[in-house]
Amino acid sequence: MKTFWLIIAIVCITVGGVFLLRGDLDEAFVVATIGTIAWFLNYRSQMREIINAADSEQQKIMGAQNSDDD
Repeated sequence: MKTFWLIIAIVCITVGGVFLLRGDLDEAFVVATIGTIAWFLNYRSQMREIINAADSEQQKIMGAQNSDDD
């Protein structure tokens, strides 16, 4: 999913640049803003994966400690 958002961000920023060169400032702003939002969604999905991996690792450690106490 993170690759999808990154591709969308790159396409939107590129299209926004084309609109900027053509002098369509309003369209350039809107498309570039959508691209920026897509980039943040990409970053969010990366952080979610890292946090979930850390949580599952912590659960494994806690589970191993609990089984040692028995």
